[in-house]
Amino acid sequence: MQAQYVHTASEALYRIVSHGHRWRALRDQQEIGRFDTADEAVRSLRDSQPLARLPRRLVDWRFLPAAALAHLAPPTAATMARLATAA
Repeated sequence: MQAQYVHTASEALYRIVSHGHRWRALRDQQEIGRFDTADEAVRSLRDSQPLARLPRRLVDWRFLPAAALAHLAPPTAATMARLATAA
């Protein structure tokens, strides 16, 4: 998973996702634009979605770091076999 900032509004999920050296601004699955900084993405989302009442400051968005589940060990062969038989 890529690093991203997330805000859940009543009508949609807004995300600002790290994409290489740039940031993508998304409303649900629809891309609003690509920006050089996450702050620019916040401004663009706020300007294009005024009724969503998005937080003005990036620190008010929930941050999800890259590879949030990377600390987990890969599943064992026994776990994979149990999952295969459950399907």
